[in-house]
Amino acid sequence: MKTILKFTAIILIVFVFTMCNSKQTESTENFDWLLGKWQRTNEEQGKSTFENWEKTNNSEYNGIGFTIQNNDTISQEKMKIVKTDGKWNLLVKTLEEKEFIRFEMSEIQEGKFECKNDTLDFPKLIKYWKNGDKINALVSGDSLKLSFEFKRIE
Repeated sequence: MKTILKFTAIILIVFVFTMCNSKQTESTENFDWLLGKWQRTNEEQGKSTFENWEKTNNSEYNGIGFTIQNNDTISQEKMKIVKTDGKWNLLVKTLEEKEFIRFEMSEIQEGKFECKNDTLDFPKLIKYWKNGDKINALVSGDSLKLSFEFKRIE
């Protein structure tokens, strides 16, 4: 009888430990903090840049970024955060590109992620992080760094 109780206790401990670890992974791998409509606050005079993020399901988020100047859209990119084969990636596609460019997530923390693609000249690194009620992004290559700060508009 004691053996059965010990065995049951071990199974219960393993189950609780597994559930705690899976909850930690789920919260770390949650990009819901990106959801909504955002406007860049550190944009050049005369331009307005926006990003809109939606959640498709637990393994895919879709975003669109665009810049307006003189009531014309001067740049636009589609973005996806997708989990494939257990790994998260950021996919980015501008209007000029035929296919999405893949950036592998090298770091994921709660409210923060970092992606890399060393095969490109620019960008090689893309970072996003939550900063209070704002989000920040850094896009960088060998010698060029672009900083973005966004405030929520919806």
